[in-house]
Amino acid sequence: MRSDSIPITICQERKKDPIEMFHSGQLVKICAPMVRYSKLAFRTLVRKYSCDLCYTPMIIAADFVRSVKARDSEFTTNQGDCPLIVQFAANDARLLSDAAQIVCPYASGIDINCGCPQRWAMAEGYGACLINKPELIQDMVKQVRNQVENPRFSVSIKIRIHDDLRRTVDLCQKAEAAGVSWVTVHGRTTEERHQPVHYDAIRMIKESVSIPVVANGDIRNLKEAENVWQMTGTDGVMVARGLLANPAMFAGYEETPLKCIWDWVDIALELGTPFMCFHQHLIYMMEKITSRQEKRVFNALSSTSAVLDYLTDNYGI
Repeated sequence: MRSDSIPITICQERKKDPIEMFHSGQLVKICAPMVRYSKLAFRTLVRKYSCDLCYTPMIIAADFVRSVKARDSEFTTNQGDCPLIVQFAANDARLLSDAAQIVCPYASGIDINCGCPQRWAMAEGYGACLINKPELIQDMVKQVRNQVENPRFSVSIKIRIHDDLRRTVDLCQKAEAAGVSWVTVHGRTTEERHQPVHYDAIRMIKESVSIPVVANGDIRNLKEAENVWQMTGTDGVMVARGLLANPAMFAGYEETPLKCIWDWVDIALELGTPFMCFHQHLIYMMEKITSRQEKRVFNALSSTSAVLDYLTDNYGI
């Protein structure tokens, strides 16, 4: 775990903590946890463009607790990376609370991944299979609450919905009773991938609990974010692929501005982002502003210097 961060209590004096944000009455704009992508460099970029709260990629709590190597590779932060939520995949309350204690000085809270539908995660007892285990979720929330001394440290969950929404409402109410800080709802079932998001289900969940609820799923620009926020009555919206394609979307840009691309280059080089990650982010960002032929050339580039030369020659940056 690498960090030049100052303690979270000082961090929260500089910026509102997430709970305060959710009670402000304003739309809270959130960068989703994304494996390989929502790392420190990308979080730094989206914060420059009106993103209020960022999540780390999902980290397996058991590995994080047991391995120094896993901590160093999976969790990097710095003083400006605030407010920050660390998302864990877990199915054991003790291991999760140990992981939470490790990150507590560097983050505003943790999130339990109860929504990942990938087969490997569910086979290990992580992710979306947890929505069928409300008692385990309650136990994990309570254990973190009991072990972490900072009362402002949040414990949230990110879920998918059941076919029978009464089960999802029951899950959220049980999580609230256990002390969960907020719930993020991806408005699809575990089996659904590209089907329309059930925003009506998110609204029903919001109306059934007193804690903040965040809407997630198929939000591609600021106007859609505001529409979903109004439609669901939620306290915030979380975006994944929309931000990959346009890290400046929360600032109102319809497509990635050139300044944002140059900001990414500066941030990624400063933080030592590996080339494959550096390049892949640019491929996503430039999707809408490049022709098929330009994509073919750019996507085949194999070094940082080649990428910089291409951007200079073609975009004058």
